[in-house]
Amino acid sequence: MKVGLYFGSFNPVHIGHLALANYIVEYTGLEAVWFVVSPQNPLKQRAQLLDDYQRLHLVNLALRDFPKFRACDVEFRMPKPSYTIDTLAYLGEQHPNHEFTLIMGEDNLATLHKWKNYELLLNDYRIMVYPRPNCPKTEFHQHPHVQLIDAPQIDISSSFIRQSIGSGKDVRFFVPEKVWEYIDEMNFYK
Repeated sequence: MKVGLYFGSFNPVHIGHLALANYIVEYTGLEAVWFVVSPQNPLKQRAQLLDDYQRLHLVNLALRDFPKFRACDVEFRMPKPSYTIDTLAYLGEQHPNHEFTLIMGEDNLATLHKWKNYELLLNDYRIMVYPRPNCPKTEFHQHPHVQLIDAPQIDISSSFIRQSIGSGKDVRFFVPEKVWEYIDEMNFYK
């Protein structure tokens, strides 16, 4: 099975994440997308980060009606901080019949040289890159394992949603309905 691994904090998961995953399974040849909920990105701060299992629950709520999508908590059981190369190696051992492709935004491609063992990532895995606004081209754009996709750009971010909720804004249409209901019920990000 050809599986795209979409790593993120998903703090919270929103319609932009889902639209991108939908585009990927419908237009790129990947058969499934696993949303890998990361406990801690080594390049980001933990400020305003919901509990790992709360974020996983939100992702499960968002994905439950989509059989081609799956929430993945593999990094919850791995040493912190999480490094993508280690997660890919572990998943490869656990699922030898799967072909994994890393999904990342163009902004992450620009900082790939800061990632642990980025050379191995480039040489051993396919990397599917979706466009992000105002991202400079890098030497990685031309790498044979990097595939730039023409996915629609949806300019919504989790930080925008968190800030909006904190300011008392109603952003229910930016997240799946069940996700909004749970965020509202639990008073997250207020």
